[in-house]
Amino acid sequence: MSGFMRGVKANVPLLPSVVAYAGVLGVLAAQKSISWADMMALNVFMFAGSAQFVLVDMWNGPLPVLEMALAVVIVNLRYVLIGASLKDLFTGQGLLRRLGIMHFVADENWAMTMVAARKGEGDVFHLLGGGLLLMLFWSTGTMGGMYFGGLIPDPKLLALDFAFTAVFTALAVSLWQGKQDALPWLVAISTSVLTEHFIPGKWYILVGGILGAVCAAFVPELRPEAEEESVA
Repeated sequence: MSGFMRGVKANVPLLPSVVAYAGVLGVLAAQKSISWADMMALNVFMFAGSAQFVLVDMWNGPLPVLEMALAVVIVNLRYVLIGASLKDLFTGQGLLRRLGIMHFVADENWAMTMVAARKGEGDVFHLLGGGLLLMLFWSTGTMGGMYFGGLIPDPKLLALDFAFTAVFTALAVSLWQGKQDALPWLVAISTSVLTEHFIPGKWYILVGGILGAVCAAFVPELRPEAEEESVA
């Protein structure tokens, strides 16, 4: 079996959750009166679920283009680390091929490819196969959500307005690495709240993200022996 087909097969079990997640985004997009063409363009040219949730949440006329672009950059900074983790797989690949395949990288197919790589079965085609499959079903989910979303008069009746908050709360919990995250998280949260209160728009995303990251850069990582001493 080719690496491409192994990538497709590995990501099949993830499709129900991908479609459900995308469907919520589609419903929210319909409530914002986002056109099908605009939504499909986001699916194809951006293909970043978290960032698309950010854009849909900020989609109010006139569009705050600069704020939206900066917010997307902050949300997608994790791809810098993801790209670094794929360095060995991209060895020998040209720049254009690297950039093209990286466009189809999502959290799911990246994780599946890393698992396969530890078994000696992961390669860039495994990554690409999974990414193309996820894009197809992600687009199907968002379009389906937009269709049915237009039939829902008030998303608050189904608590769909809370989906954005719930998604990012779950993402935040999954990113917690231990005590060393406490202070950077506190800085990011407090500065975001203060910025949202005093500055209109979505600048709190940028301010909280940058200040939290700067704080994390100066917080020393706790060594296992240090953690054991603190417990003792």
